[in-house]
Amino acid sequence: MFERPVGGDLAILVSLTRGQPGAEGSAAELRELARSAGVSIAGEIGGRSDRPNPATFAGSGKVEEIRNLVQETGANLVLFDHALSPIQERNLERELACRVLDRTSLILDIFAQRAKSHEGKLQVELAQLEHLATRLVRGWTHLERQKGGIGLRGPGETQLETDRRLLGKRVKFLKDRLARVSRQRDVQRRSRDRNAVPTVSLVGYTNAGKSTLFNALTHTGAYAANQLFATLDTTSRRVHTPHGPIVLSDTVGFIRSLPHTLVDAFRATLEETTRADLLLHVVDASSPDRDMQMAEVDRVLAEIGAEEVPRIIVYNKIDLTELAPGVVTDECGTIRAIRLSAVSGAGLEHLRAVFDQLAEPRDVKTSDGRLVAA
Repeated sequence: MFERPVGGDLAILVSLTRGQPGAEGSAAELRELARSAGVSIAGEIGGRSDRPNPATFAGSGKVEEIRNLVQETGANLVLFDHALSPIQERNLERELACRVLDRTSLILDIFAQRAKSHEGKLQVELAQLEHLATRLVRGWTHLERQKGGIGLRGPGETQLETDRRLLGKRVKFLKDRLARVSRQRDVQRRSRDRNAVPTVSLVGYTNAGKSTLFNALTHTGAYAANQLFATLDTTSRRVHTPHGPIVLSDTVGFIRSLPHTLVDAFRATLEETTRADLLLHVVDASSPDRDMQMAEVDRVLAEIGAEEVPRIIVYNKIDLTELAPGVVTDECGTIRAIRLSAVSGAGLEHLRAVFDQLAEPRDVKTSDGRLVAA
């Protein structure tokens, strides 16, 4: 077996397509994910794989190509822009004599680095453990034998079974803690409902500029950076309007192939999105993949049950395009989209006008807490 290094990762990126659209964007996204994780890129390998090898995902020729590049560059990590099964990861590590991670594991690692709040750390740990549960045998095959010897004789339980049992206990503990957090959020939400405070959530693809827009609207110092998943922990602040306050929340960004374990683990946080009075779908107007990114956000919103929440599309970063600030309305005059730049401030007045309209007194409230016109 090879030795697993502690740090200083130098990686080979592997992106094998099936001829599907958006493949170049996915490979570029893998580069950004690696950069966000603090990984140095030694080289990249692309190609087409119409039928993934069940044992190694890549074909034998491609595996040899990767192995040669690993040896030439001295890389100690190979990152696949795909979801690999536990057996595929194990076989690839044996063939390449270095660590192999898939896209899901890379995203989980980034989330682990970025989690700052107690709740965020609980959510990330839960997602990691549930992902690890299917991969225990990959890293610990030597522990499948029953324990024996002086001080190690047990009731016949293998070490692997013990690991799984302990992992299961930890997962249950984390779920219980997150359920408590969810109940606390319900109390806070009911308090806002009693005070008739409207809530607005920023949603969108990662690195679309949500945190920069949040700072521009709230005049706070939420962390914002030009990297994927710069924001992980949800932040909420009050925004004051002439008709009263609203609560604006900045949420974690979405990404294509977002691991289901992450969606499930962050469900308590994402419930804020499903209960909001309005969603602002922030879009990077300068991105060539913006249509794909918008579709991916819509898919995740549908998965968490937020597809019926009213929303306005906010085309951000127009300072990087030739678009002018402004609004797009439907035949009834309702605002459907706003073009603005969170960096320059151009077009922000249109969004503040929406907030002011949302904060106007309402006479009727639905059973789920959303405000409707009388």
